[in-house]
Amino acid sequence: QVQLVESGGGLVQAGGSLRLSCAASGFRFSTNTMAWYRQAQGKQRELVALITNDVKTRYADSVTGRITIYRDNARNTVYMQMDSLKPEDTAVYYCNAPRPGRNYWGKGTQVTVSS
Repeated sequence: QVQLVESGGGLVQAGGSLRLSCAASGFRFSTNTMAWYRQAQGKQRELVALITNDVKTRYADSVTGRITIYRDNARNTVYMQMDSLKPEDTAVYYCNAPRPGRNYWGKGTQVTVSS
């Protein structure tokens, strides 16, 4: 079955960096768009970044220039490099794999940015 396992979250000071990873299994990763979403406490889940199978990327306006999404098809893993982190980036970050008829989600990884 489809599994998405995130890692790399943690506590970091404002201005710091983190790299999130999402290891995927159970489907043909190389042909699938992958995405990262986040949900801050009391807020709706929002798209942070996505990457298509042909490596086109899209970013939320709030993170453009600070976050880079990339993929390693040999490792079935999608990454998100987050730099210049701000307290408002604090959230649970979820890996997402849109599949025909269903969206798959990981369990999430907490990112906390202290000021």
